Amino acid sequence: MLWYLPFLIFGARIVDVSLGTLRVMFTVSGSRWIAAGLGFVELTIWALAVGGLVNNLTNPFALVAYAGGFAAGTLVGLTIEDRLALGFRSVQVINADPAVELAEALREAGYRVTELSGTGRGGPVEVSLVVIRRRQLNALRTLITELAPGAFMTVERADRPAGGTFGALGGRRSWWRFGPFK
Repeated sequence: MLWYLPFLIFGARIVDVSLGTLRVMFTVSGSRWIAAGLGFVELTIWALAVGGLVNNLTNPFALVAYAGGFAAGTLVGLTIEDRLALGFRSVQVINADPAVELAEALREAGYRVTELSGTGRGGPVEVSLVVIRRRQLNALRTLITELAPGAFMTVERADRPAGGTFGALGGRRSWWRFGPFK
C-alpha cells in the first residue's frame, strides 16, 4: 500500500463532505443547477475516496483517514457556509420597554421594519418584524442588543421574499445576483 494513501483519502473526504454541505445549502436556497453541479463533483470525489478505502480495508490508517476526513469536512463545510451567509432571515423582536422605540431606531439605521402592537405578560409590547439578508444578521443582533437589551428576539429562515420593497427580489433568482459577491 502507498504510504500517502490515508492522506489522500482524508483530503478527498474533506472536499467531498464540504461540497455536500454547500450542495444542501444551494438546494434549500433554490439554486438547483449549482446544487446539481456540486453533487456531481462531490460524488466523483466520494467514489474515489471509497475506492481507496475499500481496496485497503486492512489498513487501519485508511479507515481513520476516511472517518476523520468526514468529521473535518463537516467542520470545513459549515465554516464555508457560514462565511457565504446566503439567503434571507426573518427577525421578530418583542420589546416590552416603552421608553425604547425600537422600530423607529431600526428604521433610522436603514432597516425595513414592520411594527405591530401586542400584549405580553406584563402589558403592552412593541413587535418589530424585519427581513434581511443573512449576512446582515450579526449587525442587526448587535444593534438590537444595544438599543433594547431586554428585548426578546427570534430568527427564522425566510424563503425568497417578494412584494413590497422586496418586489425586485421576487421570481427566479440566480446565484450571481444574490450570491456571496453582491
